Amino acid sequence: MPTNKALNDLLAKLFKAHPWHGVTPGPETPAIVHAYIEIVPTDAVKYELDKPSGHLRVDRPQRFSSMCPTPYGFIPQTFCGEAVARLCEESTGRSSIRGDGDPLDICVLTERPAAHGDFIVRAVPIGGFRMIDGNEADDKIIAVLESDVSYGHIANIADAPPGLIDRLKHYFLSYKELPGEGHRRVEIAEVYGREAASEVILRSIEDYRATYGEPATRIEELRRALANSA
Repeated sequence: MPTNKALNDLLAKLFKAHPWHGVTPGPETPAIVHAYIEIVPTDAVKYELDKPSGHLRVDRPQRFSSMCPTPYGFIPQTFCGEAVARLCEESTGRSSIRGDGDPLDICVLTERPAAHGDFIVRAVPIGGFRMIDGNEADDKIIAVLESDVSYGHIANIADAPPGLIDRLKHYFLSYKELPGEGHRRVEIAEVYGREAASEVILRSIEDYRATYGEPATRIEELRRALANSA
């Protein structure tokens, strides 16, 4: 039976990693994180990760002229569950909040255009939006692309261009509104800085591990399964 490292190396050669479960948040999390990008500002449709397969799928066409002004995706191996919801309640004084059950969303400020999504970048979190969709915590982490010429020097959301942050707010407050449907109660309860963003990221990693287990144990689980099936 191969060692855990040998199995891990073999799997890496044979298969593409699942963007949510197979890619790590990064060794320097929460100061610097991996961000898997699903959509870019030029996308006329909203792409979203198909969770079972790990492929991008079309979620819906963009119905309005408003499009996300930055690359937008999620931090791998994160989940918005009980710990994230509890943090939202503690910060806002609300009750009966639950996590939205998705990976933690992230927007990455950069001057560089990208032709399409489905790629991973190293991003530096500088803050975020404590967004509540109905009664679900739906935080949006705001980050800058590491070493970006225009934005890479920004350490906190207060130093980001106000107009760009306002555009992000408008997008998230309006992008789920569809013609002919009733008003959806979405609000940004708070705009927070880098320290609070780090806490949200750590809570989402806690939620992920509580829901899906410790990622470091998966190769050992696979090794045991292979041994039992031999």
